Amino acid sequence: MRGLLSMYQRSSLSLWRRTTTLTTTNEPYRILLSGSFSTDPDGNQISKVNIFDRQLKRKQRDRAAWLMRPNDSFVDAVAENLLDRLEDCKKSFPTALCLGGSLEAVRRLLGGRGGIEKLIMMDTSYDMIKLCKDTEKDVHNENIETSYIVGDEEFLPLKESSVDVVLSCLGLHWTNDLPGSMIQCRLALKPDGIFLGAILGGETLKELRIACTVAQMEREGGISPRISPLAQVRDAGNLLSRAGFALPGVDVDEYVVKYQSALELIEHLRSMGETNALLQRNNMLNRETALATAAIYDSMFAAEDGTIPATFQVIFMTGWREHSSQQKAKRRGSATVSFKDIQKKFGNGN
Repeated sequence: MRGLLSMYQRSSLSLWRRTTTLTTTNEPYRILLSGSFSTDPDGNQISKVNIFDRQLKRKQRDRAAWLMRPNDSFVDAVAENLLDRLEDCKKSFPTALCLGGSLEAVRRLLGGRGGIEKLIMMDTSYDMIKLCKDTEKDVHNENIETSYIVGDEEFLPLKESSVDVVLSCLGLHWTNDLPGSMIQCRLALKPDGIFLGAILGGETLKELRIACTVAQMEREGGISPRISPLAQVRDAGNLLSRAGFALPGVDVDEYVVKYQSALELIEHLRSMGETNALLQRNNMLNRETALATAAIYDSMFAAEDGTIPATFQVIFMTGWREHSSQQKAKRRGSATVSFKDIQKKFGNGN
C-alpha cells in the first residue's frame, strides 16, 4: 500500500544487552503542564536550556493523531523490539507507565508480556491520548486496566516508587532535558523496576541531511537547521549512568525504509509526529530548495527499482532501579587472589 513502509532491514550493532498511586476522577483526562526545569540525580530541579519547542511538538503530535497510518511497519518493528525485552525478564511488572512516542503501537502489541495488570498511558497531546482511548476497544488479547493522562515527559506526574516498568518508544528524544526526564523515570520506578526506552540516534535520516545541506548551499548559499540534533550511541550509556540506573544496557538497530519519493518520506515523518521542532529554525522552507532537496536525494541515493532509502537508527536503552538482589561490583582491592598466583598455577609457562 502506498504510504506504508514497503520494507525495512535491520543490522544490529549490539553493545550490551541484558539476556503513589494514580487516582482517577470522572474526567477522562488530566492535563498537567511542566515548568522550565530540569532534574539532577538527587531529584532537585534546576534551570535548563531549551532546544525544542515543546508547544510546537504537542501540535505536531495532535496532527499525527489524525494522520497516523494503521499498522505502520517501522513503528511496529521498533515497538516489538522494545517489548521483546520484557520477555527477557523472569519477573513480572504489574504496573507500567508508557510515555509518549508510539503509544498506540505499544498498547496494540503488548499482548501478555511482562505480566502487566495496570497500564498508564501518557502523552503531551490530547488528540493522541484520545486516539489511544478510542482504539482500546480493538485490543482483545488481554484485560489490562488502562489509565490515560495528558502530561509532559519533562515533569512526570507520578509519585516516587509507584510503577514497576517505564516504557518509552520513540518519544524521549524530543525532550529538552533528556537526562532529567530519565532521572524522573528512575525515581518513579519501584526498587528493581526496569526502564525500557527507544530513541532515534544520530545516524537517523542521514540521507535527508546530506540532500538538504547540498540543496541549501546551492540555492541559498548557506544552511539552517532542518533536522533536530539526536543522541549518539556513545552517549546512551552515559545517559543511563548519569540518571542513576543500575545494570545499564544499550544496543542499536538500523532500519532502512524504502519510499517512492522524498515527499512520501516527509508525509511519513508527519504521520509519526517526527518533523522539525527546533526553537532556532526557519519557519518556511523555500519552494525551490525543497524541490532541489528531493531531486538531489533521488540522484544520490535512489535504488535501481526507483525507490529511495531512509535510514532510522534506533538506540534501545535498558536500566534498573537499584535493589539489594542485583549484582554489584566488588569493592576495589577486595580480591583475595592475585593474577600472578593464577598465572603461576594455570599458566602455560610462556
